[in-house]
Amino acid sequence: MKPLIFSFFLLFSSLLFAQNVELYVGTYTVNTGGEGIYRYYFNTKTGELHHKLLVTKVKNPSFITLSKNKKKLFTVSENGENGVVQSYSLNKGKSALISETKSNGAAPCHISLNKNNSTLVVSNYGGGTIALYKVSKTGKIATAFQVFNHNIKQDKAHAHSAKFFKNNLFTADLGRDFLAQYVVKPDDSYQLKDTILMKDKAGPRHFEISKKGKFIYVINELNSTISVLKNNNNNYTNIQNINTLNTTYTGKNSCADIHLSKNQQFLYGSNRGENSIVVFKRNKKNGKLTKIQSIGVEGNWPRNFTLSPNGKFLLVANQYSNNICVFKVHKKTGKLNFVEDYKQASPVCLIF
Repeated sequence: MKPLIFSFFLLFSSLLFAQNVELYVGTYTVNTGGEGIYRYYFNTKTGELHHKLLVTKVKNPSFITLSKNKKKLFTVSENGENGVVQSYSLNKGKSALISETKSNGAAPCHISLNKNNSTLVVSNYGGGTIALYKVSKTGKIATAFQVFNHNIKQDKAHAHSAKFFKNNLFTADLGRDFLAQYVVKPDDSYQLKDTILMKDKAGPRHFEISKKGKFIYVINELNSTISVLKNNNNNYTNIQNINTLNTTYTGKNSCADIHLSKNQQFLYGSNRGENSIVVFKRNKKNGKLTKIQSIGVEGNWPRNFTLSPNGKFLLVANQYSNNICVFKVHKKTGKLNFVEDYKQASPVCLIF
């Protein structure tokens, strides 16, 4: 009887562990109560966050990313003119610093890896620069091999995010109102191909690329819109601009983050000011959006949000109200329902 009970216990434990995934949280740490990067376990069945742990103390890790195998973590430290980029090894909730190097610009605010984790790109908001780094298999970040400076004499740049897609590197510049498209050269360096302009003073901040790259969705911080870009022979043109706010809202607002649902049928964006998540239904054929919901975030200033790996939940980092809120995603409609909130000092980035 005892072996049977023990076998049942092992099976129950393995099932329980299988439905828990790690969530890493970057925070602002200056006069906020945040201390650095935290790890939670997230239950993909119930939506519960638990077993909070401070992974590493670092100043203002405002954006983080993970290697494909989840064993290495990369972060920017948004520290004015002294911004740096760091890599850490992860092992059962413990971290060890692998490398640190300059971000090559003031106030780094975004970091991402290419598909095989060999190249890293950092966006420097204050400096208006994009820096590219080679990453070794051990996770060590080399000195930047390319730095693109978007500043021009008559216009200050604010690089806010960058992503690799196939042979392209796309970067959103909030200061100069464009999405830059770089293409890779035979020597693995990148060169500018095009700058896709948004409306004047739109303020492109973050963007999502559809699976095959046919469409790019840019969320504009300053005019509270999403711009839909369509690909034609690797040239992108703007086919739609749609507002993210309720028609009844008249206050100030700054859009922040944007994500496509796992099935690519829905698009989500965050509004800071209105303090909401806006939900759009996406036409997969023509790429255009239709607004279907706007829901309050149960907090203040939703700087960043993410979808759980199974797509069943959406988690929001409310920077000013110091909480992470969990919403259930309706499988058929894509609409959100609030589940629970959890206290966390100044959360600004959520990564599974």
